[in-house]
Formats: sequence, C-alpha cells, structure tokens
Amino acid sequence: MAQERKGTGEARNYIAYLLRLWREQGGESTRWRASLQDPHSGERAGFANLEELFGYLRRETGDLLERDTCGLGNEGRNG
Repeated sequence: MAQERKGTGEARNYIAYLLRLWREQGGESTRWRASLQDPHSGERAGFANLEELFGYLRRETGDLLERDTCGLGNEGRNG
C-alpha cells in the first residue's frame, strides 16, 4: 500500500485504511485476524494476528517519520 502521492514522490501527512477485524476460533483458542484496505486503490493486506497488523502499521508510519527526518537531516548537512 503506497505512502506517497502518485507521481509526486511526496510523503502524505495521513494514511487512510478500512480496517476489518474478526475473531476466529480454533479448538480452545480464539485469535483475532485483520485486514486493511486502501480506500483509494482498493489494495488489501491481510494479517494472521494483531501483532502482524501492529508491526505493519509501525513500519508504515516509521517509514514516513524516517523519510521526513532523513530529508531534514540531509538538507542541513549539505547546505
């Protein structure tokens, strides 16, 4: 799922997803599953558990923060 505006190379200041959560029962255990859908492209990502979902969201938002920080740091060093 893309974080940049198409064709501009600019990071967005927000990310929108449709989040779906459902509980699956297997024997005596119950686990949550999830999917995220990009409302603009329709692209979906599925997750076997909440930890995978949270990891994905951390990476998505971390990439945005890292990109912003790196850009500011590079400009400051180069001039």
